[in-house]
Amino acid sequence: MIHTIIVEDDPMVAQINCQYLQRLEDFQVDAVFGSGKAALDYVRGNSADLLILDVYMPGLSGLELLYQIRTEHIRLSVIMVTAAIEMETVEEALRLGIVDYLIKPFSFQRFQEAIEKYLLKMNLLKTCQTANQTVVDQLMHTSFSHDKESKELRKGLNQKTLDYIFRYLKEHPRQKHTCESLSRVSGLSKVTVRRYLNYLIEVDQAVSSIDYETGGRPRVLYRLR
Repeated sequence: MIHTIIVEDDPMVAQINCQYLQRLEDFQVDAVFGSGKAALDYVRGNSADLLILDVYMPGLSGLELLYQIRTEHIRLSVIMVTAAIEMETVEEALRLGIVDYLIKPFSFQRFQEAIEKYLLKMNLLKTCQTANQTVVDQLMHTSFSHDKESKELRKGLNQKTLDYIFRYLKEHPRQKHTCESLSRVSGLSKVTVRRYLNYLIEVDQAVSSIDYETGGRPRVLYRLR
């Protein structure tokens, strides 16, 4: 379970954030705060995995809270969700190591992309004992690329998620890949993984086959061409 806290002084936006997280698997909202000071007091004494953070708040602003979290070495991933559009604010948030920056109003699709980016990063950090260039490129958001002509992604798909799935398939060609197995290694839901696999098949980058040698229900296997 991924423990999440929301810091947002607009009750309506905070409720939207909660609803969006409830639509995703394995996320639990532990607390919602309307001020940065209350959130700081909480994270000083309680562990959490992910912080959904606004910038404009009374008292301690979102950037001030984020700076304090980093100064005190509190291990917490942060996604900014804000109406702040000043480039200085965006730059400072990036310097302080945010996962993503969402500008209000935002869609569930864009919110989900930010969550997928977070999940991919966390999975890489947890499963890789040492770094190689591929791992570092994935962490640093290197664009998805392959030998065949790149095609525009269907609406609702995220380039970085596609990058991760494509590279994992490429680096493990002898494994029997299913939606379930790729879900486990990526941290994404089976439904999400299936969408990306179907896209790779549509653009002629992957193929699927049926495995009847399971002793039970047949399963669909995926591999790159």
